Amino acid sequence: MSIDQMIMLALLSGALCLFVWGHWRYDLIAFSVLLLAVVFGLVDPMAAFQGFGHPAVITVATVLVLSRALSKSALIALLSRHLERYSGQRMPVQIGALSGISSVLSAFINNVGALALFMPVALRVARRAEHAPGLVLMPLAFATILGGLITLIGTPPNIIVSAYRAEVTGEYFAMFDYAPVGLPVALAGVVFVTFFGWRLIPRARREGGTTPRIIEIDDYVTELRIPENSTLIGKGPRQIRTIFDAQHAKLLGLIRDNQKVQLATWRGRVKLGDILVIGAAPEEISETIQALGLELVGAGPSDAKADSARGLAFIEAVVSPEGLLAGRTAEGVCLRSRYGLDLLAVSRQGRRIRGRLHTVRFRAGDVLLIQGPESEITEILALLGCLPLLDRGLIISSTGNAWVPVVLFASAIAAASIGVVTPPIALSIAAVAMLFLKVISLREAYDSINWPVIVLLGSMIPIGGALETTGTTGLITGTMLGLGTALSPVLILVLVMVITMTLSDIVNNAATAVIMAPIALDLAERLEINADPFLMAVAIGASCAFLTPIGHQNNMLVMGPGGYRFGDYWRMGLPLELLIIALSIPLILIVWPL
Repeated sequence: MSIDQMIMLALLSGALCLFVWGHWRYDLIAFSVLLLAVVFGLVDPMAAFQGFGHPAVITVATVLVLSRALSKSALIALLSRHLERYSGQRMPVQIGALSGISSVLSAFINNVGALALFMPVALRVARRAEHAPGLVLMPLAFATILGGLITLIGTPPNIIVSAYRAEVTGEYFAMFDYAPVGLPVALAGVVFVTFFGWRLIPRARREGGTTPRIIEIDDYVTELRIPENSTLIGKGPRQIRTIFDAQHAKLLGLIRDNQKVQLATWRGRVKLGDILVIGAAPEEISETIQALGLELVGAGPSDAKADSARGLAFIEAVVSPEGLLAGRTAEGVCLRSRYGLDLLAVSRQGRRIRGRLHTVRFRAGDVLLIQGPESEITEILALLGCLPLLDRGLIISSTGNAWVPVVLFASAIAAASIGVVTPPIALSIAAVAMLFLKVISLREAYDSINWPVIVLLGSMIPIGGALETTGTTGLITGTMLGLGTALSPVLILVLVMVITMTLSDIVNNAATAVIMAPIALDLAERLEINADPFLMAVAIGASCAFLTPIGHQNNMLVMGPGGYRFGDYWRMGLPLELLIIALSIPLILIVWPL
């Protein structure tokens, strides 16, 4: 093992450990590893940033823009209205309708975008059917991930693997080359979650509540200040608790002069300026404020413009892993003074939030209750990277061109499929056309791009190249072949898929594809067999992260609204991954023979 290989393995191992730790976001980690690789001479400084212009990066960016445009089309509104009709049906019918339609859509738009579109619909269905959201959200998340297996643009790993194949052979995987394997696998997966998977969700999540709320969360925590002339002034703890009980709210704490008061031993009286910490459902918080004349503490210094806004709306939203709020506080992001939003409450998988509300450090999957201007709140939340869950509404183009995004997108798919132009060019032309036709604005286009993923890809692509140039890929594949000397090529193919799946359960799927694609190709070359089956195994394995909430954004996004725990996912995810392996390996061998 050479010095370069030792350094490369150390950098790669360190990056994987940091990805799993999650203390720093993966785009920062990837970019730092790229810079270290340049410093150690593993990556040519002149080629260090060429990854940002790679066709895979451009394709991912344009797909995100097109997904935003499609979300404004009449097609999405029709699908959503159709899905809400199933709220009165049996559970398999409800889950089957939601999973089937969302998986088909996620084959053509970003799967996070597909989840964002249909999660509010799923929650409305749950409310009307009076069952727990946890019954439908995990199947929906898994279905949107499965749908990405069908086409080239369904998920970033497919795009990365196709671009890598083009670098080596000069030929991309075509738009529907993934379908002969991906479509049966996705169909089998949707059937599984529809009839069997949801039954494996822990009973506590399946029976979490049947009240007609969209989200059954009783542990929302918010802070209310005692104003002048309040009827609560002078009342003791027992009286305060009785008053809040009548409002279906819980008294959780009291803050006086920025100091917490221990309720268990407190025998005093409420004074002007005291802050009461309460726990309640969203509608009870609003009613309590109005009934008792209390003041919302808010999330930062008051802003005159925000305070004077009319038409305020309450909305629930979930914090995205790549959003601006993840890892930050409401005070630190200046939620009120900069964005005109008030943070009313925070819920974290049913657990009570500790500490002051404005200093709570948000985590991906947290559900926030936000108040803001009705006309702007959805747009502001999108800018912050939050997915609205209540009163979201689908934004349909008002210019009479609601079907234009569908026509342009279908034209780009057709042009790429018959080989008129390459997929990156076809999708870029469609995105530019939508901008000129004002289907979406430039600001919406830039806001729709998931910049952390772009930075991750742009940084990891040169790292993938360094794995090959330093001979590290050969070292890894040699070790794998040495350990599996008695294994047939078919079993080695299974091993590649299993390793890729395992890595994708703890690391971003795009990074997994960048790391595993060169290894798969080198294995095929050493075995002197067709490389396409191995590349297909990597594409499928990298997209099938069902064991943990950290393996895929969609898993994390439903964690809070569904009330799931970290250990809930493998119960449905493990049998699903075993089903995928059992079905996809024979299909790969038939469609892409060794």
